[in-house]
Amino acid sequence: MNLSHFKLRQLFAEFWEKNNHKLVPPISLIPQNDPTTLFTSAGMQPLVPYLLGENHPLGKRLYNIQRCFRSQDIEFVGDNRHTTFFEMMGNWSLGDYFKQEQLSWFFEFLVEKIKLNPEKLYVSVFIGENNLPKDTESIKIWQKIFKSYKINAQLNERIFAYSSEKNWWSRAGVPKDMPPGEPGGPDSEVFFDFGYPIHKNCHPNCECGRFLEIGNSVFMEYKKNPDGSFSPLPKKNVDFGGGLERILAVLNNNPDLFMSELYLPIIEEIEKTTGKKYQDKKNSPIIRVIADHLKAAIFLINDGVVPGNKEQGYVLRRLIRRTTLKLKHLTGDDKKINLINNLVNKVIKIYGEIYFSKEKNYQFITEIIENEMLKFGQTLKRGLSQIERLKKIDGKIAFDLYQSYGFPLELTEEILREKGVVVDKQQFAREFAKHKELSRVGSIKKFQGGLANKSQQTIKYHTATHLLHQALYDILGNSVRQEGSNITDERLRFDFFSLKKPTDIDIKQVEKIVNQKINEGLIVNFQLIDKEIALKSGAKAFFKEKYPQLVKVYSIGNYSKEICGGPHVKNTREIGKISIYKLEKIGSNLYRLYAK
Repeated sequence: MNLSHFKLRQLFAEFWEKNNHKLVPPISLIPQNDPTTLFTSAGMQPLVPYLLGENHPLGKRLYNIQRCFRSQDIEFVGDNRHTTFFEMMGNWSLGDYFKQEQLSWFFEFLVEKIKLNPEKLYVSVFIGENNLPKDTESIKIWQKIFKSYKINAQLNERIFAYSSEKNWWSRAGVPKDMPPGEPGGPDSEVFFDFGYPIHKNCHPNCECGRFLEIGNSVFMEYKKNPDGSFSPLPKKNVDFGGGLERILAVLNNNPDLFMSELYLPIIEEIEKTTGKKYQDKKNSPIIRVIADHLKAAIFLINDGVVPGNKEQGYVLRRLIRRTTLKLKHLTGDDKKINLINNLVNKVIKIYGEIYFSKEKNYQFITEIIENEMLKFGQTLKRGLSQIERLKKIDGKIAFDLYQSYGFPLELTEEILREKGVVVDKQQFAREFAKHKELSRVGSIKKFQGGLANKSQQTIKYHTATHLLHQALYDILGNSVRQEGSNITDERLRFDFFSLKKPTDIDIKQVEKIVNQKINEGLIVNFQLIDKEIALKSGAKAFFKEKYPQLVKVYSIGNYSKEICGGPHVKNTREIGKISIYKLEKIGSNLYRLYAK
């Protein structure tokens, strides 16, 4: 069945709504008020507090389609199935239904609603280890489901059991790495069989490309005890995620994700401008990187990210620079940036009003990407001249070029191959691994504790952003609106739009008001009310977010009222004195302030 992505979205929504699920509006790619992660990388990310026990205002059955970005996948892009930007189709049960309903419903959606051939579907379950049992319940459910379609589902033929490395989920990873009190559980994945290539020991989780995972149902049913054992959770949850791009690939019966309508117009534009064909095997990996990285860059910029040297801005810069290198690699020059405007328009047309408004002018996205490419063009020239001067390049120097000038190994290799020089890949890999370990340790320090960990200091700073928002509104006028925020234990960062350019005196006034409200000891509380009533009452909202019909409105005394998910202090005196120590301009009428 060949469906458009618009129709697939519609069928997914209709199916879960028919089964009494409520839509959770998708959030920005840049999670607001969450210091633990740079990007929204999974559909479940905003739901972690509810999976851990908090009551969701929309109830126990939820679904959505969430745009996601995974920076850790950058190096894998180039094959036919890895992308940094993707959309995750999800549904959740918060202490309501469990394995029987979830597995049956998802299979029904695949076979009855989008008409996949059940003979092409294979599944995996948790094999069990140590004191955790094999997921025999899921095996029995799957066998019954397949039997209803006259398919004899035997273990190691239709149903495959794998270890916790493949079929277990917790925020900490495999069971042995889970701390006491951490919830987790087995998962069950569904794979589509394209039928090729065929080799003797092929199975759903091998890397040959024959099978593609299209959905994963996580069953959170255990909690780890202090002695290392596990006990059942009193409230069991279901967390499902299925890649929209992957399901489209399956509907096209083509394992190449880039051949779907979500990428094909981009690829055709690249072919038209560069004169290089995607079907040429030496071109296809390069074109995939350009298509993926530019799409991801467009979505990140549209969600408020600008190129920079830190955090999200650094990742965006890396995407654009890698795109520049790949274009040069593909065409032999860097004169193809006129391609960018056409590609921005292609992406906007692909997704339409799902993510892009008809009324908005998106020329600023093109300008940001083109400016960054032009700046990097100068760095690229310097890097090439550096290579020309070197008589010998070992793996360490190749890595230094990668770090300093953004040269990927394959580009360095190609330039030196012409001179008869072979780069030591193993030495490069050792340097790269050393760098990754340093980065990993740094990330652990920065994002320690997982998605739901909120320290007392970040809660204080988060509450302070509400006061900042209102104080900026008071001083700069009613054009002020929040554009984003980022909070760590060390400081808070607040991005805002303002038609009036803030002066040093303005910012001092804002700081004075915030500290005055802190000293007043204002009570912080919330109520669940209808979204329209909340907005009419004057409650402020983060303008990029889509909110459910029932929202939490946090009030700080009679001073601030804002739609927000929390958490917050109970009294403003808990925050302590706030000092605004930096203000910078980050775009047209866009400003960023730092406080601690």
